[in-house]
Order: sequence, then C-alpha cells, then structure tokens
Amino acid sequence: MSSAGISPDLLDRFAAIVGEKYALRSEADLAPHLIENRGLYHGSSPLLLKPGSVEEVSDIMKLATETGTAIVPQTGNTGLVGGQTPRTDQADIILSLERMTRIRDVDPVANVLVADGGAVLADVQKAAEAHGRLFPLSLGSEGSCRIGGNLSTNAGGTAVLAYGNMRQLCLGLEVVLPTGEIWDGLRRLKKDNTGYDLRDLFIGAEGTLGIITGAVLKLFPQPLGHQVAFAGLHSVEDALALFNLAASLCGTSLTGFELMPRFGVEITTRHIEGVRDPLESAYPWYVLIDISTSDSAETAERMMNSVLEQGFEAGLVQDAAIAASVAQQKAIWHMRESMSDAQKPEGGSIKHDVSVPVSKIPHFMAEAEKAVMAAMPGARICAFGHMGDGNIHYNISQPIGADKAAFIARWREMNHIVHGLVLAHGGSISAEHGIGQLKRDELAAIRPTIEIELMRRIKRAFDPANIMNPGKVVSFDS
Repeated sequence: MSSAGISPDLLDRFAAIVGEKYALRSEADLAPHLIENRGLYHGSSPLLLKPGSVEEVSDIMKLATETGTAIVPQTGNTGLVGGQTPRTDQADIILSLERMTRIRDVDPVANVLVADGGAVLADVQKAAEAHGRLFPLSLGSEGSCRIGGNLSTNAGGTAVLAYGNMRQLCLGLEVVLPTGEIWDGLRRLKKDNTGYDLRDLFIGAEGTLGIITGAVLKLFPQPLGHQVAFAGLHSVEDALALFNLAASLCGTSLTGFELMPRFGVEITTRHIEGVRDPLESAYPWYVLIDISTSDSAETAERMMNSVLEQGFEAGLVQDAAIAASVAQQKAIWHMRESMSDAQKPEGGSIKHDVSVPVSKIPHFMAEAEKAVMAAMPGARICAFGHMGDGNIHYNISQPIGADKAAFIARWREMNHIVHGLVLAHGGSISAEHGIGQLKRDELAAIRPTIEIELMRRIKRAFDPANIMNPGKVVSFDS
C-alpha cells in the first residue's frame, strides 16, 4: 500500500483505538521516529500510534490484518540497522510502546522481574536493584532503549561473557501476533519442555513475527565485590593471552573483558566530556577488565591483583590502573561505552558489528587491517569490543581531510572486505545489532538457501499478509 493509498478514514479508525492524543500525524511529531541513529535510513509514515495496553495493541493489529496495513513496531528507536525505521514512500504505520512502561512484578525469591515491552532498560535495572537484585544487561543506550527492542534484537551488551545475551536473560514473553491474537507466554519456569519453544522465535525476530508487549526477565544476586581495571598492552595477541589468564583465575566472576585500540582512546578523550586516559603512557592496545564476586569485596580485589600481577610477570601487561572508587569504575566504563559516539566528530564512520571465534581475533584483526588499508590508504581503524565473546565493532573512520560523502559511498565496498574476512574466520556479520534493512540482502547471499527458506516459511506462517515490519530481516512477497 503506497502512502497515497491509505485513506483518511482508515487513519481515523486506527487513531480511534488509542485516542487522538496518542495518534501523531504532524511532520514535527513524526520526524524523530522516521530516522535511525546513524542516519542511513529515512522512512515515511502517515501515523504513529501509542497504545497504552496490550488490548489496544491487539485491536490495532486486528484492524491492520483486516485492511492489509503494514505496522512497524518501535520502542526506543536506538537500533543501528534500520529494523525500527518505516519504509520510504509506503503507508507503514508506526506502533510505539513508549506508553507501556510498567514494571509489573519483581519476585526476588524466584529471581524474576516482569516488565512491559516499553519499559526502559535503565528503569528495569533500578527496579531490580531496589529489591537487592541485578538485571545484568548493560548498554550504552540503556537510558533510552526498551525491553521489547532489546529482546527483538537479542541484545548482548557488555556483560554477555558472564550472563549471556537477552535470549539467556528471558524466561517468558507476552506477544501480540499480526492477527491481533495475544500469546500469553509469561512463564517463570527455568525448566519447561512442553513442545516447541515459541519464545525463541520472537527473540531476535526484530518485530517481523509479532510485537513483544511483556517479558519475564531473569535476575541475579547483587555482587558484593566489584573491581574494574584498565591495562595497556603491546598487541592483540597479548590481550588474548591475558583474557585466557583472567578466565582461568576468575571463572564466572570475570564479567567483562573489553578490547580497545589507541586511536579509540585518543578520540574518546578528545571528544567526550569528562573522559581521561587512566594511564600516563600510550600503548597500542588496552583492555578493560571487570570482575564481580558474590561473596566479598576482598575476593574481587584478590582476583584482580592476581590477574594483573601474573599479567605483568608474563610480559602481557605494560601498565595498569585499578579503579579506586565506584566513580572511577563508571568513568572507565564510560570511556568504553562512548567510543562509538567519539567517532562522529572525526567525520564519516563505516561500521561493522561482527563476531569471530575468540581464538581467531588476533589473526582477523591483522588481516582486516591489511585489507582495509590497502583499499583505503589513510583510513583510521577503531576496532573495539567484547573480546570475551568474540564481538568486535570493527569501525573505520574516514581519512583525515577526506570527503565524507565520498567516504560513506564506499560503505558496501568496505563491508564486503571486512565481512569476507569475518566469514573466512568462521564468524558472523551481525553479532548483536541484528539484520534490519542494512544486512537483509547480504544475509540472503551468505546463508545456505535452505536456511533462508526456513526463515521465510516461519514468516509466512506467522504473517501471511506481510504486514508485520515488512522489508526487514528476510525479503518476502505475500
């Protein structure tokens, strides 16, 4: 249906479900919802709906099915692959969950929290903390991203090493299907082998199979000991060796191990207010080590000291700083979490969210740098990320003085180079950001034909009219 094909009367019928106050039509109101964070996708929409209940979401989807109207779910609009952005010159109606923000229940005995799909991640963290518990998903956008979107993209963040991604952090879901039917799968069980696991179909589906309106999330005891250190190293090989040492010494208490290049530290301290380099001298590579223990602060301190002492003795660590306060711990993490934003003042940046087997990270990094520099002399590589789970954000900043538009025009070319090496190393072209529009066609080209066909069969089964976030993840003709 084109934007010219949707009638004012139909828009009025949709608006009546939520009330005119929560049915936005003006260009000014719609504008922030039509573009994603990187500015790669600019969509169009005649209407944005803000339902206040699961029943209103259901009624919207029933009308959408009846009239063949495409619906694009949106939560915090923090996605990075265009999965939440409506198509251009289509009559996609945006359905925002920003009014559905309730923390429905917190059960500290069972270690579960039930939240609306529109609950902000930071609010979920605070609700857990108020009951002496931890919800461990941590993202740079946690003050604005929402649980429904976190689940729809199977978000990972900085604590995957110890706690897993959202698939591992969710026990049950409530989902509104494209037909308007409501699936109440809000089960709180860790063991439930009653047939197909429908929950796993919706997690990571990026809103193409249904709208996640509620979730049962796993909680954990608050750590009693917490230590954060920042260490300078000579090479990625040394970082890998240090990671293996830390994993051996700390086990599941190693909750974060982040890799950062010198260029990333330079631009972050240059452009992000309040960020400073914790070390006096410069090093080619750095790691952030995060240790959390359940018994005592002394245990965390002892573990961190052992990691660094043995790292020094082995010649892996050249210098290190241990955070002496919670404020210093947050400051070190702030540097890491700000690294992507720090690239913006440097001009254009071509992004890659990839993963490779942990043991292959050094070889991948060396080969990728060689290939990128051969194709684009002067490019500045900012490759950083979660070394403990193999997820590297392989970002490329434009050469100094280069034309930004000409640089960005080479996005697909650089993707082809980097992703080719990722696949050659047995990796994935999308580690935690999803597929959306950005990688949909590439996914179809690199995955086995039967795998893509199975995805399409699932899509047809749930959404035969192709009204649920069309054009995302897999191409599909209704």
